[in-house]
Amino acid sequence: MAADGRSNGWKGAALSDTIYALSSGAPPAAVALVRISGPRADAALKALAGKLPEPRTARLATLRSDGDVLDNALVIRFPGPASATGEDVAELHLHGGRSVVAAVQSALGAMAGLRPADPGEFTRRTFENGRIDLAEAEGLADLLEAETENQRRAALALAGGALSRQVAIWQDHILACAAEVEAALDFSDEDDVGARSVHLAPRLAALADELACWIGRPSVERLRDGVRVVVAGPPNAGKSSLFNALVQREAAIISAIPGTTRDLIEAPVAIGGVPFLLIDTAGLRESSDEVEAIGVARARDSLARADLILWLGEPGDAPAEAIRVHPKSDVMLPAGACDIAVSSKTGEGLDALTRLLIQHSSSLLPAEGEVAINARHRAALEEARAALGEAGASEDLLITAESLRRARVALDRITGKAGVEDMLDALFGRFCIGK
Repeated sequence: MAADGRSNGWKGAALSDTIYALSSGAPPAAVALVRISGPRADAALKALAGKLPEPRTARLATLRSDGDVLDNALVIRFPGPASATGEDVAELHLHGGRSVVAAVQSALGAMAGLRPADPGEFTRRTFENGRIDLAEAEGLADLLEAETENQRRAALALAGGALSRQVAIWQDHILACAAEVEAALDFSDEDDVGARSVHLAPRLAALADELACWIGRPSVERLRDGVRVVVAGPPNAGKSSLFNALVQREAAIISAIPGTTRDLIEAPVAIGGVPFLLIDTAGLRESSDEVEAIGVARARDSLARADLILWLGEPGDAPAEAIRVHPKSDVMLPAGACDIAVSSKTGEGLDALTRLLIQHSSSLLPAEGEVAINARHRAALEEARAALGEAGASEDLLITAESLRRARVALDRITGKAGVEDMLDALFGRFCIGK
């Protein structure tokens, strides 16, 4: 926190401000929720409702401003620090018409010390005031963006503190080892400080191995962005027809003219609750057409970055581990070396193909009930694991103590206790206004 009370790097917004925002969907709606948070929340509520209700008790109140009735609403107050943001919070449950919401927000904006909230500012204050940690905040951001069942479950686990609790367990183990090292240093003769008087190597190795297992888990980014499935093959193989059939809309232009598809066409789709990013590509061939050649180069690059490939060309030309698809089973017999035959025209084999995609994606996505980690978590775990390796390998207790300290700091970055200021703006900017 900066000396002027402002959160470092956070748009200069002072935590001492009282903020307000519409925290429900855009009107018109049956009910609209306007939330107020900060030191003047009670004063704002009293100015509108005439008196304050008992804490955590909903009360019907007539809201007024300058003598005019704004609405008859349910009002609730949550005194800090036992509130969602850790500050005094007031909620106004209004009738959800546009004019009602606009009038109430206008009245709040006219009050001294109140201002509209920035995107994600309520959650940012929840974090700043210690009501949630950084990993839980990331889970909330993922939950707001979740579109599939798997994404929702992973986000709920993170928001619910599953990773934070595991980090606390690791921290306890490291602190116990550090205490033994400090005790050994305190009671060592000066000439014996370099001698190893504690036996931590097996414990530190076991902990490092556990971190390695977590590092090796499938990433949450793949769950969030979708498994990349590239549809590839020569021109006129039926790639765009299959692509449209899988995404269930006319996303790609279909033509008998070779080279119609000249650029990558991407479409996110959920199949059986699994997120996929399907990518249609230009037909792979040598071309003197400059634009088509660029499309072919992009197609080859996309193949290199694919998680799964649906190959619609000659089976013998298929990239390693590609799913070899015969795409026109309604007009010709499938080649024997194909993995599956489908017809984009009749739908034959499409259900079997989607089941095959789900089966192949299972090893690429976090398992059900498994806590999924993102790239930031993985980097911190890598750093902690390296520090534990150095601590276990050193015969110098001073080096061991410093390595254990670095491991603790790395884990602290996961929960936001250390070294995360540079990424907070980006995280809370993912939230909508009112969240």
